[in-house]
Parts: sequence; C-alpha cells; structure tokens
Amino acid sequence: MSKIERKTAQPVGDALRAYLKAYHLTPGLNTQRVFAAWDQASGAAAYTIRRWYRDGILYITLNSSVIRGQLNIQRQFLLEKINAILAGDELFSQDEPLVGYVKELRLK
Repeated sequence: MSKIERKTAQPVGDALRAYLKAYHLTPGLNTQRVFAAWDQASGAAAYTIRRWYRDGILYITLNSSVIRGQLNIQRQFLLEKINAILAGDELFSQDEPLVGYVKELRLK
C-alpha cells in the first residue's frame, strides 16, 4: 500500500479523493454511485431485483414487466439523466478507467 504524501493544507474533498485513489477504492465507490443514480433517475428502486455494471453497460433486472416496458421506452432519457446525476456527484470519480459514465442501459 502506498502512503498519501503530506503536503500543505487541502480541502477535505480533495483529501478524500486522494485517499480513495491511493487505496484503489474508486471503482467500487463509482459502481455504488451508478446504482444510486439509477434509483434516483428511474424511481424504480422498489422494483429492481438486481443491478450489475460492467464495461459501461448497466444491467438492470426488474420484477415487473409493466415497469420494464415503461422504462424501456424511456431508456435514452434515463441514460442521459443517470449521467447528469453522476456528473453532478462530488464522490463520483470521472477519471476512473474501470468504472465511468454509463454508455448503455439494458433492462431485463
């Protein structure tokens, strides 16, 4: 494990980002932020059974075919809204190569 270098005083947000990056915690945190953005953008958290994110694709399994049909129609809007939420999220690391913005949304 690498140590975080002590320099001058810095804001807590910058120190937190440096800590997350030093201990390789940003991919997991970004994944959780993507899932939270899905819940916020779709409003279907209660109907979501499974979430999975890989290579820019967010896979969502829903327990209601009616909800899935409605969200399927709004897929492009949801994708834009999720990415807008992530862009405004201070904890989301935009320069993380493993887990970044959502490129595609697949509903099952």
